[in-house]
Amino acid sequence: MRTCDIVVIGGGPAGLAAAIAAREAGISEILVLERDRCLGGILNQCIHNGFGLHTFREELTGPEYAERFIRRAEELEIPCLLETMVMDITPGKVVTAMNREDGVFQIQAGAVILAMGCRERPRGALNIPGYRPAGIYSAGTAQRLVNIEGYMPGREVVILGSGDIGLIMARRMTLEGARVHAVAELMPYSGGLKRNIVQCLDDYGIPLKLSHTVVQIHGKERLTGVTLAKVGADRKPVPGTEEFIPCDTLLLSVGLIPENELSGEIGVEMNRITNGPSVNESLETSAEGVFACGNVLHVHDLVDYVSQEAALAGKNAARYVMGDWKEGLRIQLEGKGGVRYTVPSAVCPENMEDKLTVRFRVGDVYRDRQLCVYLDGERISRAKKRVMGPGEMESVILKKSDLLARPGLQKITVAVEEAE
Repeated sequence: MRTCDIVVIGGGPAGLAAAIAAREAGISEILVLERDRCLGGILNQCIHNGFGLHTFREELTGPEYAERFIRRAEELEIPCLLETMVMDITPGKVVTAMNREDGVFQIQAGAVILAMGCRERPRGALNIPGYRPAGIYSAGTAQRLVNIEGYMPGREVVILGSGDIGLIMARRMTLEGARVHAVAELMPYSGGLKRNIVQCLDDYGIPLKLSHTVVQIHGKERLTGVTLAKVGADRKPVPGTEEFIPCDTLLLSVGLIPENELSGEIGVEMNRITNGPSVNESLETSAEGVFACGNVLHVHDLVDYVSQEAALAGKNAARYVMGDWKEGLRIQLEGKGGVRYTVPSAVCPENMEDKLTVRFRVGDVYRDRQLCVYLDGERISRAKKRVMGPGEMESVILKKSDLLARPGLQKITVAVEEAE
C-alpha cells in the first residue's frame, strides 16, 4: 500500500486549485487522481469566454482557464494519475483506485479532498411521455459533441431548461447553423445567469418561454417534434395551452447533481438541499480529514468561485495534515426567509481565517430586499440587494473577531428580509 499526505480526487478546476494550494502551504506528498485522459475537467469543452474575470482579471475561455492551473501544477511538480478511477474510500482514508498500468492499488492518505464535480440530471428523472427516439441529448453531451468531437446533434432544436449550459448551447447551436426554436423553463424564472440570458438568447432572438415544459415527445426512430404546454403555480400543465414544435433535437438542461457516490460510501453527512456534503468553515466533511470543494459540494455559477473555494480546502487540508488544527465550539449556520442553504453549515471560529465567505442560493426571485446576518438573534450586518434569484449565488462575509467576541455563541443566521 502506498502512502500520501493528501489525495485529491478529481483533476478539474477544483481539484487542481486545491492541490496547488496544499503544495504552496508546504505539503510535499500530493497525488491527484483523474478518471479522464486529461486534466481540466468540464472546462475542456467550454470553449466560450467569460471565465477568469475574478481570478485573473481577464476574460478567458474554459480551456485557457484550465491551462493556467495545469501549468501551475506542473511547475510545482504535483503528480497526477490520469485515466484512474477511484472505486472506494474508507473512513480511515484508504483510497482504492485502478488504472491500466497499475491495476488495482490502494493509498493510505493523511487527508482526502473530494473534487469530483457534478453530473447532469437525466431525462429519466423527468418522466416525459413518449418513446425514446434518437435526437434527445443532455446539454452537456451536446456541448461535447459539438466542441470536442466535431459532430452536430441536429438542425432544428428545442431546449428544455434554462440552466447556464442550456443557454450557452442555444447560442452555440445557432452559431453552428442550427435553428433554436425556443428555450422552455418550468419555473417562472430562469435558472441561469442574467448575462447568459442576454448574450445567448436575447442577442440571437431566441425566445425564452418561462412556466413552460415539454409534455409530449413525438417520433419513434428519430425525434420529429415536441409539445410544449404552459404550467400553473402547481407546476402542472394547463389544458388548452399545448403547442407543437417540429424539431429533430431536444436538449435537456434540467439541473446538475453533485457527484457524491464516493462521499456516501465514506458515510459523509449530506445536505438534502445541495445534494452535497455538509461542511464546516474549513470545508471539512463529517468524516475527519475528508474535505470537499467545487461542484461536488454545491453547484456553482462561476468557476472563479470554485477555484477560490478549492484553494481554501487545499490550505485547510494541509493544516490538518501538519497538525495545525484546533478543537472548538461548533456554531450552527442556517438560512431563513428564502435562503435555501448555506456553505458552510457549521463554523468553528478557532479554525477560521480572519474572514469567511458564506455562499448560498435563494429559493425565488426577490427584488429590493436586504440580506441580514444574525448572531443568536442579534443583527450584526445588512446589505441591500436590488435583485436576487436562484440562478446566481449570493454571499456574505463573517469576521472571526465578531464570532470570538461572543463566547457561547450558538447560532448564526443568514436571512432575506424586506428592505428598511
